Amino acid sequence: MAGSSPQQDVFDIRKIRRLVELMKEHDLSEVDLRQGDMRIQLRSDSAPVVTPPVAGNSSPLPPVAAQPVVESAPAKVEASEPVENEHVALIRSPMVGTFYTSPDPDSPVYVKVGDHVGPDTTVCIIEAMKVYNQIPAEVSGKVVAVLIENGEPVEFGQPLFRVDKRES
Repeated sequence: MAGSSPQQDVFDIRKIRRLVELMKEHDLSEVDLRQGDMRIQLRSDSAPVVTPPVAGNSSPLPPVAAQPVVESAPAKVEASEPVENEHVALIRSPMVGTFYTSPDPDSPVYVKVGDHVGPDTTVCIIEAMKVYNQIPAEVSGKVVAVLIENGEPVEFGQPLFRVDKRES
């Protein structure tokens, strides 16, 4: 069916993630893309807004506003964000999803405070859209802090672990 091809292109999660990365990299507050009858809007101050076409009409519906963002929350997050320096590295979330410390509830955690990690050491899993992604440390050192609780949602770039690189 010719109508389903544009939907697959517009909603490819890898493309959406790349758009979010580009928005952050270039400090953009909004991206509005159209492909055929489909449209996707991304805003840095709200969740993605996707507008399907109206049946019998090629123009999309007006976007539906996401829940309002509390303005005091970003300041609080920035103030409490862990600091990275020459001796301490932060392992950050490469995606939006749910943070898990082990492959399943009955298994031991991948890493805990005091463990030594290497660049290829799996430190956690982030589940995104029912896909479980193993996250490597990408740094060598000793885990000095786990910054997220098991089962909590995480954002792209959010610090997950603090690693002391002097302890490698």
